[in-house]
Amino acid sequence: MNKYITAYYLDEEKLLKGLKQVKAKGFKIADVLSPFPVHGIDKVLGLRRSRLTRVAFIGGAVGAIVGFGFQAWVFTKAYPINFGGKPFFAAPSFIPVAFETTVLFAAFSMVFAFLIVSKLLPGNDPVIHDERVTDDHFLVIIDVAEDSSADDIRNIEKALQEAGAEGIKYKA
Repeated sequence: MNKYITAYYLDEEKLLKGLKQVKAKGFKIADVLSPFPVHGIDKVLGLRRSRLTRVAFIGGAVGAIVGFGFQAWVFTKAYPINFGGKPFFAAPSFIPVAFETTVLFAAFSMVFAFLIVSKLLPGNDPVIHDERVTDDHFLVIIDVAEDSSADDIRNIEKALQEAGAEGIKYKA
C-alpha cells in the first residue's frame, strides 16, 4: 500500500455503521485496526472464517502422536522397567502426558501461525498508521489506487465524513 486514506472513529457502533455506509458506496476497505475485538466486524468486512482452528487441530494431533509415541518408545525399547508388575506398553498411563503435549503443540502452532500470517516475526518493520489505535481509537484504512485523481480522493474523504469519521488523513 503506497497510497491510502485513514479515518478514525471513537465508538465501535459508529465504526460499524460507518463501514456499512462506506462499503455501500463501493469503496474497498483495506483494513480496520481496533484496540479490542469488535463483534460483527468480520461480517461487515466480508472476511472468511479463520483457519487458525485447523492449524491448532493439526498441531494438537502432531503433539498427541509425538507424546504418545515417545512414551511408547521409551517404556518399551529405550528404557523398559517393570513398575509394579505393569506391562511395558501401558497405554492408559500415557494419556496424561499425551494430552499435555497435545495442548503444548496446539498452542505453539497457533502462536507461530499467527506471527507468520500477521507478519510480526523478528526483523519485520511494522507500519504504524496511527498510534491512537493502541489506546481507544478505531482506524479504517482505504487503499487508494496509484492512478486516482484528486477528485477520487475527495470523494472517498467525503464518504468517510458522511459515515461519521472523526478524523481523516491521506498518505501518498
